[in-house]
Amino acid sequence: MTDTSNFNQTVIDEFRANAGQVGGGFAGAPVVIITTKGAKSGQPRVNPLVGLPDDDGTIYIFASKGGAPSNPDWYYNLLAHPDVQVEFGADTYTATATNVTGPKRDEIFDRQKKIMPGFAEYEATTTRVIPVVALTRKD
Repeated sequence: MTDTSNFNQTVIDEFRANAGQVGGGFAGAPVVIITTKGAKSGQPRVNPLVGLPDDDGTIYIFASKGGAPSNPDWYYNLLAHPDVQVEFGADTYTATATNVTGPKRDEIFDRQKKIMPGFAEYEATTTRVIPVVALTRKD
């Protein structure tokens, strides 16, 4: 397992043991776990992310990858297979993932940067536009 895999698994385990609450650097943040289908392998892939819940029940996630020059693998998985399992708090449900673009993407990303300034740092360290994905509950 890589260091990132170990870190992610620790966050996932803590999340699931505490009804969606985690500590450390994520304390108080709205953590969401997504289970995607691998774009190439078709195998399940589980990732903990920081989300931005909206009043209408949509959760927005950000393919920041810490400001890396490429998008995270989970983003490509969602492009290939937009049906996703979402864990948020103590709730688990299926959702459809949709790319958010244009002014709506900018507005949502700006909201996230105000709440969590680290996202502004990610944006400043990369030349790519960080994708914003809407997770819309299906059931």
